[in-house]
Amino acid sequence: MKKVSFLMFVMIASLLLVMTGCGKDKEVSTTSKESKEEGSDGKTLRIVTDANYAPFEFLEGDKIVGFDVDFINAVAKEAGYDVKLESVGWDPIFVEIESKRADVAISAITVNDERRQTYDFSVPYFLSTNKILVPEKSDIKSGNELKGKVIAVQTGTTGQEAVEKLIGKNHKDIKKFENNNLAIQELLQGGAAAVVADNTVVEEYVKNNPDQKLKVVEDSKSFNEEFYGLMFPKGSKLKAEFDKAVNAIYENGKYAEIYKEWFGTDPDIETLKAQQ
Repeated sequence: MKKVSFLMFVMIASLLLVMTGCGKDKEVSTTSKESKEEGSDGKTLRIVTDANYAPFEFLEGDKIVGFDVDFINAVAKEAGYDVKLESVGWDPIFVEIESKRADVAISAITVNDERRQTYDFSVPYFLSTNKILVPEKSDIKSGNELKGKVIAVQTGTTGQEAVEKLIGKNHKDIKKFENNNLAIQELLQGGAAAVVADNTVVEEYVKNNPDQKLKVVEDSKSFNEEFYGLMFPKGSKLKAEFDKAVNAIYENGKYAEIYKEWFGTDPDIETLKAQQ
């Protein structure tokens, strides 16, 4: 019996050694695979957005889609990078970029002098302007007619800035919301007389929701042209590479292809180039 027990002990010990060895091999293999997927070659960029801004970036199920998404994928591919896109919210994208936890932000971000003090921006990739969203029966026909009315805006946007220029900063009639969807809901519920936001956003909303009986009011005197850019941490070496890539997809027709797919018209590329 002792001899048999000894043999069994040897067999069990040998089996444990084999299993231990297999476990170590699997752990090394998994670690190696994860490093590769996380872009150990430095070619995968963390890009942040706020996926509450159709048609630029929004959610279809768990997937982030939109014009900005197709655009950044095309530009990154041209520059030789892979993309890891995350929706973090509007205010957090600025924190993520300033702290350099993210490489690039794309979220219909208007380039202006105030933001340039803290961040770097690519050459412009989209021309926009703010417009007014109101019920079909509204008598509001211009920005000046917003005075004395309650206006809903997304906080921290140029829409908020435009309204503040018209009626005063921190005016009691300005209602600020985390995103434009909430601002529009306030309008629909009668809590505001108008929403001021980027033209493409309000126009797309009206087109996709005809039953809500809304209309868009344009006023080029009250609202200036704006240009969107990719946002980088100050001093980022990626800016030059992405500027080159943006111009490349202007020239090879990829930008026009993406633009037409989302908006059904040809882009004004010459105006965008003139802003560089």
